Amino acid sequence: MSVLQGSVEQLLPQYLEGKDYSAIAVIADKNTRKDCYPKIKDLLPRHLLITVPAGEEYKNLDTCTIIWQKLTEAEFDRHALVINLGGGVIGDMGGFCAATYKRGIDFIQVPTTLLAQVDASVGGKLGIDFRGLKNHIGVFTQPRAVLIDPVFLATLPDRELRSGFAEIIKHCLIRDRAMWDKIRRMEPEEVPLSDLVTHSVETKKEIVTQDPTEKGLRKILNFGHTIGHAVETFYLDKDRLLHGEAIAIGMICEAYIAYSKGMLPEAGLAEIEEYIFSVYGTVPIDPQDFGAIAALTAQDKKNRGNTVRAALLDGIGSCTYDIPITRKDILKSLKYYCGIL
Repeated sequence: MSVLQGSVEQLLPQYLEGKDYSAIAVIADKNTRKDCYPKIKDLLPRHLLITVPAGEEYKNLDTCTIIWQKLTEAEFDRHALVINLGGGVIGDMGGFCAATYKRGIDFIQVPTTLLAQVDASVGGKLGIDFRGLKNHIGVFTQPRAVLIDPVFLATLPDRELRSGFAEIIKHCLIRDRAMWDKIRRMEPEEVPLSDLVTHSVETKKEIVTQDPTEKGLRKILNFGHTIGHAVETFYLDKDRLLHGEAIAIGMICEAYIAYSKGMLPEAGLAEIEEYIFSVYGTVPIDPQDFGAIAALTAQDKKNRGNTVRAALLDGIGSCTYDIPITRKDILKSLKYYCGIL
């Protein structure tokens, strides 16, 4: 897998040069069709545009069926290419469809959100949600390339940028104390996004190269996600949270659990919660919902048997994995987040 950063007007023709694909499809949602597709449309030979609805609620088998049907009707063979033009939903779902169509055809990711550029598009995790459970059905398959162009970030509202920034924070907390110290002392408008995209991509590539199918080290990339995914899933059909907003909650909760287990110093916990609260504020969670959120962690993909396992910090800039956590741990962390412990 090659991750290339620069202008898509240069990167896409360079990727296609010398390749003899029998057909090309672009998968976009309604937003990226309007805002991003015009930037690549004329760079491509004759191709099929597949547009799907925008939003996490459409990341399911029904939408996959539409995509597979469009590819089938257009008689795409195993020598075709799929270009996924969008955020994490399009990258995950479009990649999953390509990786399973006729047992797998080539695909590339052209991520258009900060979240996708720094995390979702890199590493080969593909999948869809199933009956309300995030990424419950999926595969590991690397894209042929990831083409990252900062020009797409200009199309995003502030809330989407803030959502993607949560993964940048995570990469610093699990792997780079110096970068954490740098960003937490900056005002939001001072943060050099292009440099941080590069930092996150290099961090994730280094980890994924060592552990492509998440047997060990790669699990540290799930810091904040055991509880964060449960929160995100719980609110999926309610007042929906964006992925990064839920992961911000998860990082505070899991930092508290690490502190309670003697892994993270109190000063480290204070740094993390102070900064994350300053960026994301506090989401009001009804204490009556704590039990339902805790129950959702039972579906986390890092679990073994009936034991919930999390990636926890053992210091800022350092993380370990497969740490068993209990329902009591999770409930206490949610109380801590809400300031009622």
